[in-house]
Amino acid sequence: MDKEFLQLEGNIVEALKTVYDPEIPVNIYDLGLIYELEVDNYNNVDIQMTLTAPNCPVADDLLRDVKSAVQTVDGVQKVVVQLVFDPPWSQEMLSEEAKLELGFL
Repeated sequence: MDKEFLQLEGNIVEALKTVYDPEIPVNIYDLGLIYELEVDNYNNVDIQMTLTAPNCPVADDLLRDVKSAVQTVDGVQKVVVQLVFDPPWSQEMLSEEAKLELGFL
């Protein structure tokens, strides 16, 4: 992978870290809600993400926020966000940072 691609991917991750589940004081990336992040040769971004609960009342808002945040990254073209529930989200998917913030460590 070239340096520009890695920089773009890093910028996308940073943008994802600005999106928060309104009920949890941790960003969605560190919560482990982003299952897959793919950037193609044309800088189109495909994201597969989940929710902490399938019946999350702010699901539409989170998906919109993720798409909006990633679209602000310089160089990104098209953004597609897909909601998936397999595998189901669990606390094991939390980053060390998130576990510390939530008092699990």
